[in-house]
Amino acid sequence: MPKLIHALFAAVCITTSLLAHADDKPKVESFFGDPAVNFATLSPGGHYVALLSRTSDGGQALVVRDTADLTRMSVAATFDTARIEEVRWVNEKRLGFTVKNPRLDFVGNQDEFAVDRDGTNIVHLISGSWRHEQAALGSNIKDKTLTADYGYFGATEDGSDDIIVRRYTFNNLDRTVESSRLYRLNTRTRQLTDLLPAGQPARVRSWLLDADSRPRVALTEAKGRCGVWYRAGEDAQWSEISNRDCLNDVRFQPVFFDSRNTLYVRAGYMGRSALFQYDLNKRELAKEPFVDVDGFDYAGAVEQDHVARKIIGVHLRADAEGTVWLDPVMKGIQQKVDALLPGTSNLITCGIDCANPPAVLVRSQSDRLPTSFYVYTPANGKIVGLGGMHPDIKAAQMGRREFYRFAARDGLQVPVYVTMPPGKPTGALPAVLLVHGGPYVRGASWEWEDEAQFLASRGYVVLQPEFRGSTGFGYAHFKAGWKQWGRAMQDDLADTVRWAAGKGWVDAKRVAIMGASYGGYAALMGMIRDPELFRCGVEWAGVTDLDLLFTAVESDMSDDARRYGLQTVIGDPAADAAQFAQFSPLRRAAELKQPLLIAHGSEDRRVPVIHATRFRSAVAEKNRNVEWISYPNEGHGWRNEATRIDFWKRVEAFLAKNL
Repeated sequence: MPKLIHALFAAVCITTSLLAHADDKPKVESFFGDPAVNFATLSPGGHYVALLSRTSDGGQALVVRDTADLTRMSVAATFDTARIEEVRWVNEKRLGFTVKNPRLDFVGNQDEFAVDRDGTNIVHLISGSWRHEQAALGSNIKDKTLTADYGYFGATEDGSDDIIVRRYTFNNLDRTVESSRLYRLNTRTRQLTDLLPAGQPARVRSWLLDADSRPRVALTEAKGRCGVWYRAGEDAQWSEISNRDCLNDVRFQPVFFDSRNTLYVRAGYMGRSALFQYDLNKRELAKEPFVDVDGFDYAGAVEQDHVARKIIGVHLRADAEGTVWLDPVMKGIQQKVDALLPGTSNLITCGIDCANPPAVLVRSQSDRLPTSFYVYTPANGKIVGLGGMHPDIKAAQMGRREFYRFAARDGLQVPVYVTMPPGKPTGALPAVLLVHGGPYVRGASWEWEDEAQFLASRGYVVLQPEFRGSTGFGYAHFKAGWKQWGRAMQDDLADTVRWAAGKGWVDAKRVAIMGASYGGYAALMGMIRDPELFRCGVEWAGVTDLDLLFTAVESDMSDDARRYGLQTVIGDPAADAAQFAQFSPLRRAAELKQPLLIAHGSEDRRVPVIHATRFRSAVAEKNRNVEWISYPNEGHGWRNEATRIDFWKRVEAFLAKNL
């Protein structure tokens, strides 16, 4: 169990200014089927909980239960083929939810609805179809359902029937968002009110609202520069308080306003990012961070008591997730819940009045158990389960997951998560090096991960390194990955295998490498660069040619991203042409001789399918042991349940055959 769960944030500074038998293996469907229960969320007053429940016919039902008597329930909405992707409360009586219809358009088709908790007064707020127009219903009556260039932004948290939506504007060069504007939308009347009648900065990518749901901070991005704009009030002028190189400069990122309208920002501190209070009058950070976690960038969210108007706790992720409570009431509740649910990480959320909560919602999980939801009632100390996402999974069938750091060949400390097969495995075992995508993101945490546990349940040690270029472990670790595709980033992966083999856990002659997106690229380059280490590989949605990242017309990559972001972190197609040729798997496909499984979505716009088809053709000239599958109506990752199940069955068979 990780440090964060054992010794809760000893390094956090907060100031208040045996392998499983074949018959015991859970089925592929148990890991990758649609969740049985999902999106549980507590109402603002804490009197109700809404959740998404899978029906017996494979559909979805949005269910509301009374926290005082969980047997009292109502169904707010049901869907058969369309999938609900997000659920939230508008107020104590009304819900909002986002639906994606996989049969339409594929890209963008997110519909927004609102409904009373008893299933009445359902209103279609935003159409997800780009063919939808606000057509006239009569001589002077217009369809008020908003068009697909609108999207949900946030709640108002004032008890009204309103939500905040944003309207996107697009440039004339590509299919990416250039800016956005905020509106207040009544979920009953569909009345739309502009929140920025006096104007706004150009090229706004995101917004921060104050405690009164007014736009106060605008985050802009243009030509590789990230700006922060602020206004003191609705009638005040916007002024720029920060303008930095988005990648080269130390991060300064406003995160939220608290209920007293104090601004909090993520900023650089001792080589990592921490959370600070920011004085908007003096335009300066507090001298000491509000939250800092040694060895990790700040990543988390605060829990606020909107009645008492104060921050009462901070949910954080270091090597694992956990919560630091500043409020004695919630700290006591956490202790009681942890005693009732031992051995799991229990994330507690409350409503607007956390000092006197009628009920709290508990999201419980561990390295060996997927998320389950509970309602805990402080008045009587009872906890009641609402169900779990994957109820067929049993902890005894899963392996332990641990966090380590090791020194790469140049001395850089590389974080890594290791998931062992279930039981008490002895001796060196076959392994899978599972490479995260991005690559400039954090890849893993200690908590349940379906892919890692599925592979471990099949008898493999699973290695998940946070190679250089990954975020979350300080700026230097991130920057060390710049222009290192196929080079030092790849070295970190090979070093991970050698480190694990040195520990006696892994049989270095039986290792597969696999991943999606950048992870797909790394799988291909790993087999090309280190054929003695990697016996076979699996890649899906993978990049196969660095030049194609800049030239593929089907891509949704913006012109700005190609000119500034990609050239900084990957390289310049002209100046770095020799490097691109050397470290593009497509150019070296003839060198890949090991068994390979390739999968790609035909509608992928982030890494268009041309990456896969060209590589498949090139590698097949010299390698007959290549399996290929193209999934229709899938993009950059597997959205449909049938796809996920089919793909992972193929992976299971492929690894059993070749590893």
